[in-house]
Order: sequence, then structure tokens, then C-alpha cells
Amino acid sequence: MFWRVSIGIAAAQLAHRRRQTIVSTLGVALGVGFFVATSALMSGSEKDMVQRLVDNAPHITVKDEFRTAAPQPVFIVYPEAAVSLTSTKPREYLRGIKNHGAKIEELSRQTGVIAEAALTGTAIVRYAAKDVSAGIAGIDPEKERFLTTIEDDMQTGSLMRLKTASQGIVIGQGMAIRLGLGMDDLATVVSPEGIVRRMKVVGIFRTGNLLLDEGQVYMLLKDAQVLLNKPFVANRIRIKIADPDMAEEVAAELESRWGYRTESWQEVNRDFLGLFVIRNIITYSIVGAIMAVAAFGIFNIISTVVMEKRRDIAILMSMGFRASDIQWVFLVQGVFVGVIGMVLGWLLGLILLQMLGTVEIKVPGLMDTQKLPLEKGIFQFGVGGLFALVSAIAAAWIPARKASQVRPVDIIRGAT
Repeated sequence: MFWRVSIGIAAAQLAHRRRQTIVSTLGVALGVGFFVATSALMSGSEKDMVQRLVDNAPHITVKDEFRTAAPQPVFIVYPEAAVSLTSTKPREYLRGIKNHGAKIEELSRQTGVIAEAALTGTAIVRYAAKDVSAGIAGIDPEKERFLTTIEDDMQTGSLMRLKTASQGIVIGQGMAIRLGLGMDDLATVVSPEGIVRRMKVVGIFRTGNLLLDEGQVYMLLKDAQVLLNKPFVANRIRIKIADPDMAEEVAAELESRWGYRTESWQEVNRDFLGLFVIRNIITYSIVGAIMAVAAFGIFNIISTVVMEKRRDIAILMSMGFRASDIQWVFLVQGVFVGVIGMVLGWLLGLILLQMLGTVEIKVPGLMDTQKLPLEKGIFQFGVGGLFALVSAIAAAWIPARKASQVRPVDIIRGAT
């Protein structure tokens, strides 16, 4: 009985202050709508960038180096010696991963794991009296197309042509334009050791990454070993696993077993991934400020009603309304505003998502035209709606509690 009367009283009071109610409701709706849109945009762009990082490079890379320099034997034998030995030089070792073939075979036997031995280095690519410094990657084309997206980025030719062409190379479109190279042209590749090879362009790729497109050359592993004068040597083991999120754990395990520095994609991009946290804090702080302003609007309405209706509250309490019933009347007003604002905010969020979905962005010289990445899930709507309800109820609770503490005798005596 009382709750039906309470709802009727709450609705009547909101209707009486129609203009203020509409303004507060629109404030909540704007907060929810912008939260849905910005959250979808932020989450979508974050997942898109992480997906690019995961797809464009191996999940784990084993390098022919050690995370820390090996200690000198004298420091191992005499760890607490009184005499200090200075100007020591770490022991030199033959570069390259030992028994890389056995390691590749061991990794390949695991379910969902693709492992490839590679040799990287630098060289000069020369054509028509023009020189370009490039990074050399000796690879296995059959596995490379699963480790990276280079095969999907091919503009002309194919990565697999490296297996059939003699002394073939695959270059980026930026390098091809700078040197004037085309398909099947012969370029001169000069290694730091002075070895010169005439190599045929069998493929041209375009990733949108300027560094790769202008400075990366792919060739067969055996051709890279000859060019860099490192026969039977591989200085990288590139690995892709079934669950990219487990890359850090797997990398730590491999490094503890083999000793070589092993980097996961999370470690390589840790600084970049950290930017997402800062960006999300800034974005949600701004949206939270909008919701806070809307909550103050609700607080203002209900506080004003409480101040103006103290005599009415006293009469209701003298008629049998309990303090909790009075508090419920004003809490219902906050819930009404929060629910209506939440629904309107969801509609506004859907409209904004539709508008953002039609926006196309093109960065000249960096990437093709593409649409904004959006994550359209129930998470954004659920969190936005919950935030609206909590803000509305919290804003209504203080004046509602104050209303429940009114003493009818004092109010009625004061009125008389």
C-alpha cells in the first residue's frame, strides 16, 4: 500500500518540476550515451592495435644473446675477495643459437606451436646508382606466412616464390619506389662482410609501416647465411603459440631452460601497451565528470523538494508514514531519473555508434582508408547504465535521508 502511494507521490513531484527533471534526465542520458560511445571506441581501438601487434609479429622471439653478461670466472671463484678486479671484459662467444634445429623440432612437436629459425642482419641494397640501408631477414617462407601477415600484405608477387626463384628477395613498396625497383628486377645486395650478390625481386609488400616498407628485405635462410657469411647459423627463433596471452609465461620458461634472451610480444610492446591505461583513465575521467554533473542536478532537484515540502512531509508522517517510507519517496525520484536517463542514454549511444561507424580515416603515406574500430558489446551499455543508476541513487540518498529525519511536531508547531 505505502509503496504504491510513495511511487505516486514521487512521480507527482517530478512532474511538478518538469523543467528541472528534464534537464537532469538529459544530463544522465548524455553521460550514458557518451560513455557508451567513448568506451566502444577506446576498447575497439585497443583491441585492434593489440590484434595488429599479435598478428604482425611472432608471439615469442628467442635471440642469440643473454639478458645479463656472464660473470668472470674470478668473480665466481672468489665472490667476496678483498682485491677488486677492474676493466674486465666479458668472454666472447660465437654468435648464433646452438642446436637451433633441434630446438625448432622440439617446439614444432607441441600442439598449436609454429617455430622458425631465422637469421637477421643488415645490408645495402643498390640499384641504378642508388643505395638503401636495409634489414635482412633470412626466413622459411612456408612458416613465415603463419608467423606474420606479410603474405597478406603482398602487392605483387608472392612470399612463396622465394622457394622457387634463385637468389630471390621480397622488398617493401617504399624501397621499391625509392630505388625504382620492379618485379623481376635484379638488385645488388652488399653485406657488411663485403659479400656482393645479385638478387631478383620476386615480391613487393606494403604493410603501412614506413620502417618495414622502406627498410626490410626478406630472403631464404640459406641465402642470408651466405650473404652474411654465417653458414648454418640462425640468430633468431621465432615462435607463434595457440594462446597469445600465455606468451610471457612460455618465454620465461624457454629462457630459464636455454639461457638465451627470450622476449614475448608483451615485453617488446610494454611501453606501448601502458599508454592504453593512461588513455583509458583520461577518457573515463572526462565521462565520469559528465555523470557527476548530472548527479548534482538530481541532488539539487530533490534537495529543493525536501526544503519546500517539509510541511507536507510532516503531514504524511503524522498520517502514518514511517521515516523509511518518506526516504523511499525521494529515492524513487532518483531511480526514476536514473532509469529514464539510462534508457535515453542507451538510445543516444546507439545513434553515436552508428555515426562513428560511418567515419573513415586516411593517414597519407601511412595506411589505407579504414573505419574506426568499435567494440559494440553489452559491456559498454551495462557499465554505462549501472553508472547512471548508482549516480542517481547516490545523489538522491542524502536529501532522502534528510527528509526522513524531519520531526512532524516541530514542523507543525512552527507552522502554527
